Amino acid sequence: MQFRRIRDLREDADLTQTQIAEHLGIAQTVYSRYERGYQTIPLQLLIRLADYYQVSLDYLTGRSDQPRPLPFTEKKDKR
Repeated sequence: MQFRRIRDLREDADLTQTQIAEHLGIAQTVYSRYERGYQTIPLQLLIRLADYYQVSLDYLTGRSDQPRPLPFTEKKDKR
């Protein structure tokens, strides 16, 4: 459901598909297909979207409902 998230993020930021497509360097029609789920978004563009919206890739891809990644904590060795 990544297409739903990228649409919601775009709309929440009051941006058009054309504005996001220009930022990504792609045609608006291609971006529209990503939002509607008709075409898979390449990883490189997902990374750029995550950076642009300042959210995690896990959030964009639906693996997490937390927009921001949780802080990394090192696991302690229990020997």
